[in-house]
Amino acid sequence: MLRRDFIKTTGTLLAASTLPSATALASSDSREARSVLPINRNWRYHPAKVEGAQAPEFDDSAFERVVVPHTNVHLPWHNFDDKDYEFVSTYRRRFKYPADAKGKRVFVDFEGVMTASTVWINGVALGEYKGGFTPFSFELTPHLRTDADNVLVVQVDSTERADIPPFGYEIDYMTFGGIYREVSLRIVSPTYIDNIFAHPKDVLGNSPSLDVDCFLAGSQPEEGLALEVELRDGDRVVAKESRLVKQYVPTSDVASTLDPTASAPAYASVETTSDPALHTVSLSRLGKVQLWDLDKPHLYSVHVRLLRAGQVIDEDVRRIGFREAMFTDGGFSLNGKIVKLRGLDRHQTFPFVGQAMPGRVQRKDAEILRNGMHCNIVRTSHYPQSRHFLDRCDEIGLLVLEEIPGWQHIGPEPWKLISIDNVGRMIRRDWNHPSIILWGVRINESKDDHSFYTRTNALAHALDKTRQTGGIRYFQESEFLEDVFTMNDFGFPLKKPNHPKYLNTEFVGHTFPTKTTDDDERQREHTLRHARIHNQLASDPQYAGGIGWCAFDYNTHSNFGAGDRICYHGVADMFREPKPAAGFYKSQCDPAEEVVLEPAFHWAKSDESVGFSKAVVCSNCDHLKFYIRERSVESNPWKLAAELDPDKEEFGHLTYAPFVLELSKMDMKQFEFAWGDLRIDGYLKGKKVISKSLSGLGVDREFHLLPDDKSLAADGADTTRVVLRVTDEFGAVRTYADDPIVFSLEGPAELIGDNPFSLIGGTGAVWVRAKEQAGTVRLTAKHPRLGSKTVEFNLTAVPSELV
Repeated sequence: MLRRDFIKTTGTLLAASTLPSATALASSDSREARSVLPINRNWRYHPAKVEGAQAPEFDDSAFERVVVPHTNVHLPWHNFDDKDYEFVSTYRRRFKYPADAKGKRVFVDFEGVMTASTVWINGVALGEYKGGFTPFSFELTPHLRTDADNVLVVQVDSTERADIPPFGYEIDYMTFGGIYREVSLRIVSPTYIDNIFAHPKDVLGNSPSLDVDCFLAGSQPEEGLALEVELRDGDRVVAKESRLVKQYVPTSDVASTLDPTASAPAYASVETTSDPALHTVSLSRLGKVQLWDLDKPHLYSVHVRLLRAGQVIDEDVRRIGFREAMFTDGGFSLNGKIVKLRGLDRHQTFPFVGQAMPGRVQRKDAEILRNGMHCNIVRTSHYPQSRHFLDRCDEIGLLVLEEIPGWQHIGPEPWKLISIDNVGRMIRRDWNHPSIILWGVRINESKDDHSFYTRTNALAHALDKTRQTGGIRYFQESEFLEDVFTMNDFGFPLKKPNHPKYLNTEFVGHTFPTKTTDDDERQREHTLRHARIHNQLASDPQYAGGIGWCAFDYNTHSNFGAGDRICYHGVADMFREPKPAAGFYKSQCDPAEEVVLEPAFHWAKSDESVGFSKAVVCSNCDHLKFYIRERSVESNPWKLAAELDPDKEEFGHLTYAPFVLELSKMDMKQFEFAWGDLRIDGYLKGKKVISKSLSGLGVDREFHLLPDDKSLAADGADTTRVVLRVTDEFGAVRTYADDPIVFSLEGPAELIGDNPFSLIGGTGAVWVRAKEQAGTVRLTAKHPRLGSKTVEFNLTAVPSELV
């Protein structure tokens, strides 16, 4: 295979490229379309670099059998050394020659491996891919054996290598190790669909249309090709168009792509080259389309077929949405309406296994942000994240700012070339997601670098003319090369916008880390700091909105965080359990979506330095009533202690301002007791719509075992979270419960987490991961005083992998 072809067909701009010429490939008489075969099961793993392991005949019977996603080592949730996962490991996977591969091309596609991957097939070195957050591929075709097992070997270097972004200095997050995203074989015809980019046009006008860019790749020219494109709404075909591929030009030289002075790879230009060959099919006469919006994120699908003499030789599909999204001088506009952005930054890491969580768990994070906290945007700090997470953002209407890997440091020119390549991989992977509204093309909080950032912006604009770019910086004097000035500002008050299109992308977080076990004083201030920032953002339309630092606590290095390898910067802990500050975000939704009443305090008389003096409640109600009774006895009467309206004096720009009750203003003279239960009733237009109670007894009453799901696929990877909580008699978490919970697990599954697990802030979580056998799984959790709880999971059978 020619070097230029290998670079593009594998998507590995910086990998070694030593494959033989593809001219030896047999011509295909097959008329079947592509096959994508998962190869996530039946891997053999050893946590070390093993000499000779790349040889097909190597005996790996002593290796551990693992399923991808896989972490190279299981870790405690805190207090561990990052060197524990920084090592080289070896993965091996045998597979039979695919039944439909004769006369076709076979690629192996890796969605994410941390950090550098050296790959062999049947003892032949394919090259090294440098990068842990972006996908890469290698072609296997010339080296496959039809009459014996094929052996794929991956040597994974999970050290923090200075030649690979984000490394080179230090970063405030951990990257962990292993083949932590899915792997598959892709079998295609000699000429095939390399990628699809469907971009709607005039979606708000009377005649919306759709341009579908079809990128064709292949080793040699072919005549008689045609493209057929369908737009579908569910099963209904909305529009269909075909066009002849009049001239297929083989992949051109990509020297310009690797040239540091080049603004974009050659394939970005329709008129000049085809690298791969770009053919655009336009669909018009669509009629009235349903828009992708925050409340109704309607999705369509685009189906592309490549035909030779009327026979389908390849086909692929993408999911899209019709929406107009742009940052304007008056804020962010979605479908012609200004939307104030309100969201949080997200790290994709989890306790115990780092980043190696499958689709179900990744999707749950999007649901927590959109449905649990009512955010309308998330930033994928500081790297491209799981496709499963982005898919769910598309489905539930959660906007996304996606950015390239990095943290403050910019390396030398070879490092920069990898980073530029990351821009291309991120965009080409994700350009069909309607949820993505902004490409982040700077290294987070880095200094200016005119030449480097001119190139990253030019590449982003060349690849995707439908989206704007941003670049996350920490100083307003920074050179502005992007479309939107995206700014981390941890001060208060915030700096005034210095550019018309201005988005705040981090605040609060590291300046006020808060643990679930911190006292009322800190929980209250943590909550109010987020509220104050959003109040200021609401005061000026030039602020497009704000993305707070951050959603979830995360593991970090020794010179960051709280001394236990955790940054407690989240509004939720690393188990995804909310802190009081999460209640502020949750409360900012319309009551028609959900009526919210979230106390931002523990109901305890002296849980702060000067005694309980101020109660903050986050709610979208317009009036609250506070009641107290002596003890948790049903017959004891509730007595009205205070009534309260939202604090519009401090939070006048928020639609739903927090309620702030000075306890000194409560009418306590009517009570003959010193302390009791608290009840808060919420009202809208004079009607009671919600009520919450907190116990004054100070007693742990109930133990809860709460699974996110009760049905899993028996594929060896499917996983769900199980939340643990100790509460009072009203269901409020008992913050200082730290009891050890002992688990027993029956059935074909494994427990991800400590056993026993000591509660943190009255809560915590473990995960249950299915094995490869259908059946029933029972998880029993025993509390030392409150008894045991059991939950059952149904594991449904799934087909075996085909190779």
